[in-house]
Amino acid sequence: MAQEIEAGFRPRPDATVFVVNVIHAHPGQQDEAFRIIQDVVHYVAERKAGFLWSNLAKSTDGLTVVNIEAIADEGNVDEFFSDPAFVEKFRQLDAVSRSEFHIYRVTDLVLPRTAGGAAPTIAGLAS
Repeated sequence: MAQEIEAGFRPRPDATVFVVNVIHAHPGQQDEAFRIIQDVVHYVAERKAGFLWSNLAKSTDGLTVVNIEAIADEGNVDEFFSDPAFVEKFRQLDAVSRSEFHIYRVTDLVLPRTAGGAAPTIAGLAS
């Protein structure tokens, strides 16, 4: 399901929901853990309307992989896990890691300090 994504200025950021997967790779398995979560994320990106974007990263110490994924709503997680193909792909992580995920809703955005004063913040982002 292709979504049209449009970049542009917004005077105030949208409230965002994130899923953060922290994947603790078994020794020597960081690359395989990365490959598996990458496959999971691409599967979701191609099929689930609630998916917005994802950042995947490997720690420099070779121990963990992190998926920081923006979704439209907390309910999207239940939708993802109701898909048997998704569950099968996600469970492959168990062979090479132990993992956990949590869901976060951004409620405060802190921007860099400006030349003339304090760092601007945008509080109260939750809907």
